[in-house]
This record gives sequence, structure tokens and C-alpha cells, in this order.
Amino acid sequence: MESKRNLILAIETSCDETSVAIVQDGHLLLSNIIASQIKSHMRFGGVVPEIASRHHVEQITQCIEEAMIEAEVTYSDLAAIAVTNGPGLVGALLIGVNAAKVLAFAHNLPLIAVNHMAGHIYANQLVQPLIFPLLALVVSGGHTELVYMQEDGDFKIIGETRDDAAGEAYDKVGRVLGLPYPGGKRIDEMAHEGQDTYHFPRAMLKDDTYDFSFSGLKSSFINMVHNAEQKGEQLNPENLAASFQASVIDVLVSKTLRAARELEIKQLVMAGGVAANKGLRSALTKAVKEELTDVALLIPPLALCGDNAAMIGAAAYIKFKREEFSGYDLNAQPGLSFDHYDES
Repeated sequence: MESKRNLILAIETSCDETSVAIVQDGHLLLSNIIASQIKSHMRFGGVVPEIASRHHVEQITQCIEEAMIEAEVTYSDLAAIAVTNGPGLVGALLIGVNAAKVLAFAHNLPLIAVNHMAGHIYANQLVQPLIFPLLALVVSGGHTELVYMQEDGDFKIIGETRDDAAGEAYDKVGRVLGLPYPGGKRIDEMAHEGQDTYHFPRAMLKDDTYDFSFSGLKSSFINMVHNAEQKGEQLNPENLAASFQASVIDVLVSKTLRAARELEIKQLVMAGGVAANKGLRSALTKAVKEELTDVALLIPPLALCGDNAAMIGAAAYIKFKREEFSGYDLNAQPGLSFDHYDES
């Protein structure tokens, strides 16, 4: 199944970005086309699944064509077709899965199913090689997880959120502050202009698990704002943002560092949309430099933090080498997850 350059065409449609990429040998990016839908969802304050699916239908063919043209390849050059089959919005996933099956069938190419979260982790491989064992801090709109990897393609969740994901909490807090969707980037900017004066709670910071909880923080934030409104008090929005972000970062960094020490990893990687958060990137970089001097930290560039097909192509290469291919009965799995860590 080997071709001269091992070119994989990858498709990502798990949420509100339609993306197609051509990746060579799992690490060399030849093209990465992304059609964003943010403007369509902005007026609703969040992603509307039906609208997302409709946009994917409209954009997928054009994205495929643009990715092929930019990479200067034809279908005869390709070694495989890869696609995100979960987790994500079922309607959105189905657009990508069906497009990938059509391409694989029409051009007699192997079909590779990729876990969206694995893609986020492997986005780092487009920067430099992964070193095992490693720990990944995966932080996005729908996920907050610590994932332990002993080798390529082996994912074990050692900690996860018990309620809201960090990105989800950012979006909800953004709405309370009256910020346009998505609010995470603006909260990060405001946080750098304010100070942690409100001291929100750090949930589960000192317990003996690697799990997270952001529901209480979100509720504490909302209650403070609503109480102030009822009393006619003015709260400083920059300080609110800084205090909220400080709570999130303290918990994420503290738990990640503890897990990294106890698991004796060689590399720590960040992954997911919230990995673009400048406050989190800075805090984790500083903490690793000061406390984990023998651990290599890898953070993807901002362009590879959000949903994109390049990361799917990078993750797919491991399956390609092992010939772990899917049949034409491949379906979307909106609740797809990694295995959980078993110490036994």
C-alpha cells in the first residue's frame, strides 16, 4: 500500500470548519484549506448543527479541489483518503465521511477513519516528532482531557472534565459579558488587560484525581455578574476576564504538571482550540521550564490549534503504516472517545 511519497488526502467536518489537506508522510504539509463558518453562527451565539451541515455540503467539493491544486497533486498521486468520523456533530461528520467514502471508492484508495481528538494531538507532529511516553493536554470547546500515550496510536484518558469543557465555559462566560461568539479569544485579550481581583474558585485543584470541573466556576462567575447588576454595581470586565482565566489556567497547569511528574513522561504536548489561548500557552511554558526541566514541551502554532484537516492527515499516517483501513460501511460516531487508563 506504499506509494512514493505517501500522500494522504484528509477531510475534517466535525463541527463548523470544512477543511481538506494533503499531508506527506504524516508530517509534511502540502496544503490545508479551511472554510470557516463563524460568521454564520455568530448571530446565534453558538454553532447551529443544521446550518453547519448545510455549509459543509456547500463547501466540501470546493475545498477538495483547492487542496489538490495547492498541493499540485492528482488522485493518482494519493496513497489514501482519511476522514474524521468522530467525535462531533453527527450531521456535520456525515458530510465528511460520505465525501471520503466516495473518493476512496472512485479512485480505489484505502479509507482511514480518524478520531478528531487524536488529530488535535498529532497536529504537533507537523511541527516536530512526538516522543514517547508523552502526555497531551487536550483543551477544546467540547473536551478537556489529559491523555497518556506510551506509543504511536495508543491513547489513554487519565483525566477529563466531569461537566463543562474549558472552551465551553469560555463561550458561556463570553455571552454573559456580551462578547460576540466565539468569546474565548476576546476573554484571553481582556485578561491581559486586567488583574485577578475577584479570585474565583479553583475546583478539584487539590483532589487526588486528574479530572477537571468548570461548571462551578461558570456558575460563580454568572452569579457575581447577575448580583452586581441587581444591586446596580459596576464590575470591571477586564478584571472579570482575568480572574476567570486565572482560575482555569491554575487548574489546567497544576493538574497537568502533577500528572507529568507522576507518569515520568518525556514530552508534554498541548492540543485543541483552547491551546491557542496565549495565557495558557505562557503559563504552561513557564511552569514546565521551572518545574519539569527534563520534559520537552510541544505547543502547536496557532494555525493548527483549531479544527483543520492537516492534523487528521498527520494522525492517519500511523494507521496507514499499520494498514488499519475502514470499509465502506464506515459511519459517523458523534460520541467517539479514547480508552480510559487502567493502572492494572
